Amino acid sequence: MAEAERIIGTPDIPDADRDGQDRDGQDRDGEDRDLRDRDGREPAGADGTTQEAERPRGRRRIAVLFAVAAFAYLLDLVSKMIVVAKLEHHEPIEVVGDWLRFEAIRNAGAAFGFGEAFTVIFTVIAAAVIVVIFRLARKLYSLPWAIALGLLLGGALGNLTDRIFRSPGVFEGAVVDFIAPKHFAVFNLADSAIVCGGILIVLLSFRGLDPDGTVHKD
Repeated sequence: MAEAERIIGTPDIPDADRDGQDRDGQDRDGEDRDLRDRDGREPAGADGTTQEAERPRGRRRIAVLFAVAAFAYLLDLVSKMIVVAKLEHHEPIEVVGDWLRFEAIRNAGAAFGFGEAFTVIFTVIAAAVIVVIFRLARKLYSLPWAIALGLLLGGALGNLTDRIFRSPGVFEGAVVDFIAPKHFAVFNLADSAIVCGGILIVLLSFRGLDPDGTVHKD
């Protein structure tokens, strides 16, 4: 039987069938390209290999977010401890003449000393911001967004720690501010981290970059 098949040869596939196979392959390729265009990522195979590849990338972005947040938080915490121990109830330290000095001030309001009558409200807002950032972290695939959210998280945690643990009471504590530029409000490193994170988020939004890595173009 095998010898007969060798002599006779394998029958040719009809042109119509070959064309159909070619069209099927092209259709599948077109569908894959459409998926890439719509989603911005490679389509997943039957075994979910693309999703498996994306999970480590998402975990790395989350690690960056928490690393930035931890750095900003610890830097703010240590600076406030030093200011309370060495600068509070002492004369201000001039850093750049009278243009910039370090002066310990207790601030019951929001960033830069605004709204001192709404301490509890600002505490609740800071806690809500932290919750929102944790929820966004679940779909985070963008490195710039990870850095921006990390700055926001670290700054919010820094000031929230003051609200909870400093006098006059829980959720009413006054934040320690010490950076005093001339003709400007006194602030701290947590305020700086929040402002920098907010500016970065605005820039990313103008560029059309979402936290999940999707880019929107007009």
